[in-house]
Amino acid sequence: MNDTPPKSSAFLSPADLPRLQAQGLSVPAYARAGLKPGVVHLGLGAFHRAHQALVFDRLLASGDVRWGIFGVAMRNTELADALAAQGGLYALQIASRDGVAWQVCGALLQTAVAAREPEQVTAAIAAPATRWVTLTVTEKGYVPALAELLVQGLARRHAAGLPGLTVASCDNLTGNGRQLEALCLDAARAISPALADWVQTQCAFPNSMVDRIVPAATPARLDAARQALGVADACALGTEGFTEWVLERRFADPSDEQALTSAGVTVVDEVRPFEDAKLRLLNGSHSAMAYIGAVAGLPVIAQCIAQPVLQRLVHGLMTHEIGPHLSRRDWPTYRDALLARFANPELQHSVHQIATDGSKKILPRWTPPALDLLQHGQTFDRLAFAAAAWMRYCLAEDEQGQPYAINDPLSEQLQALARTHASDAAATVQALGTLTSVWGDELPRSTPWLAAVTAQLTNIRSHGMLKAAALLP
Repeated sequence: MNDTPPKSSAFLSPADLPRLQAQGLSVPAYARAGLKPGVVHLGLGAFHRAHQALVFDRLLASGDVRWGIFGVAMRNTELADALAAQGGLYALQIASRDGVAWQVCGALLQTAVAAREPEQVTAAIAAPATRWVTLTVTEKGYVPALAELLVQGLARRHAAGLPGLTVASCDNLTGNGRQLEALCLDAARAISPALADWVQTQCAFPNSMVDRIVPAATPARLDAARQALGVADACALGTEGFTEWVLERRFADPSDEQALTSAGVTVVDEVRPFEDAKLRLLNGSHSAMAYIGAVAGLPVIAQCIAQPVLQRLVHGLMTHEIGPHLSRRDWPTYRDALLARFANPELQHSVHQIATDGSKKILPRWTPPALDLLQHGQTFDRLAFAAAAWMRYCLAEDEQGQPYAINDPLSEQLQALARTHASDAAATVQALGTLTSVWGDELPRSTPWLAAVTAQLTNIRSHGMLKAAALLP
C-alpha cells in the first residue's frame, strides 16, 4: 500500500470510498443509497459530527437502517453546503493511546440551513421516517425561536396522525431535556391545548450527557486529511479516542434502548450524576484553563496542562473543590482520565474556542460547586482563582499586550466593565462578579466569595497569571 496517497484538487465524494477502503481506512460499512433519514439533528457543528453521528453510523453498520441523519445547520450555510457537496461524507482523525486513525462517517444523508430553508427543516421533522430529533445548538441556543421551529414540525406530525418523537438535547445544560421540553410545551400551547397534550404524552425529552473533546478544525487538520485521503475534505475533524453518551431511560419508542445500548450508549434512570461530573470536572476545568491560558499566552489546552503549576491547580480543583461533592461514585477515575485527555498533544484544542460564550457557561460549571463549598464552610481558592482569571480575560488583552477577540453575547458589556475598573481589583469584582446573568442570584451576595475572588485577582495583577497560580495551596 502506498503510505502517502497522491494529492488531488478534488474533494471527498462517495466515489472515493472503495479506494479508501482498499487503503485500509475505515469507511461506511453499509450501502448509503436509498437510506432515509430517521434522525433530524439541529446544530450541525463539529461536536455532533464527532460524537452522536458516529453512534448512528455504528447502528447503520449493524443493519439498522432507521438512523440516517438529516443535518441542520442553524445559520452556517458554508458548512451545510460543503457537506452536501461531499455527499454528506467527512473524515474524522481519532487520536488515542493506540495512535492516530482516520474514519469516514457516512450517517449524514441530507443537510439544510434553518435560517435559509426553514420549510425543509419543518418537513424533515414531520417526515414519516423521522423518529428522533437531536440537538447541539450550544447553551445560548435555547430560546423560544428554537422551540417554535421544532413545534412547527411536531404540529404537522400531530395533524397527520404520526407517532411522537424522541427529542434529545445533547448540550451542556443541567436538565437539558427538561429545559427543552418546557420550551416546546410553551410553544405548543400557543398553537393549541391539544397539541401541547400530544407533545407532552407522545414525545419524549430525555436528559442526556455527552462527553468527547472535539477541537475546531484547523488548516493543519485539513491538510492532514488531504494527506490521509488523497483528496481534500473541507469538513474534516479531529477528536480523541474517548467518547461517552449517557441517556435517560425516556424514549418515544422504548425499543430504542436496546439499539442504542448496542452502539455504546449508556442508558440510565438518572443522568444527573454523570451530568454534574462532566459539567464541573471536565467543562469547569476546561473553562478555567481557557481563561488562564488566553491571558498567559498559552494557545491550546495541552500546553496549559503541561505547565506543572496549572496541572497542580487543575488536579487540586477537581480533587478538593469539585469531586467530593459529586454523586458520581467513580469521579476519581474520571478525574485521572481527564488529566490524561487534556494532555493529548494531537487535539490542539484552542483555549479561545473553549472560552467562547463564557457568560453562558459559568453558571452551570462553577456556581454549583462554589455554593456547595460555601454551604459546607470549605475553602474555594482555586474556583475563586478561575473566576478572577475570567475577569482578567475580559480585558481582551494577554499579558504580552496582544489583543484577542472575546466571542460572547455580552462581550461589549464585559469588556467595558473590565476596562473601566482595570486598576481596581475590588471594583472589577463588584462589577463583573455581581452579574446575576453570569453567576446566578446567590453567589453575587456572598461576601466570602467576592473577597476570595478579589484576593486572587489582586495576585494575578501583581504577579502575573502563572506566578499567581503558584501561590495557591
